[in-house]
Amino acid sequence: MNLKSVIRTIPDYPKPGIMFRDITTLLTDARGFRRAIDEMVQPLAGQKIDKVAGIEARGFILGGAIAHQLSVGFVPVRKKGKLPFETISEAYELEYGTDELEIHVDAIDKGERVLVVDDLIATGGTASAAIKLLERAGAEIVLCAFVVDLPDLGGAKLLRDMGKQVTSLVEYEGE
Repeated sequence: MNLKSVIRTIPDYPKPGIMFRDITTLLTDARGFRRAIDEMVQPLAGQKIDKVAGIEARGFILGGAIAHQLSVGFVPVRKKGKLPFETISEAYELEYGTDELEIHVDAIDKGERVLVVDDLIATGGTASAAIKLLERAGAEIVLCAFVVDLPDLGGAKLLRDMGKQVTSLVEYEGE
């Protein structure tokens, strides 16, 4: 099975010139979803992982399934103001302005080995903020795993330049 065949491309969304890579069609395809999770876990064979951190929102779906498969805990990395308990946060730049990600202060124990998961890596702004936040909480980032990489936007390279191992299942040229 070619995973690209179950990922929908929506032209001109959210604005003209953008080719939006929609993984909801992958999630509704039982074989495709199972294969994606299996392939995202495969690079971790033989490694100890303590937690999976999923970036809001599609990273929750993927990360939850991966955490279940690995029999480890799951940490939601959320947008500011969404978590009910005391949090720590990391601000990051957007095209127009800034945003913040948060985790609960007790989500990570110092030295825990963490897999960071999201559906797509584009410019890397959100993922790099998540990594910084998790590391401030005491995590050791073992791997950053994505379904889709848009290499022309440089996000995976940014994470590699931060010293992180990055994997993706499919790549699309352009934006």
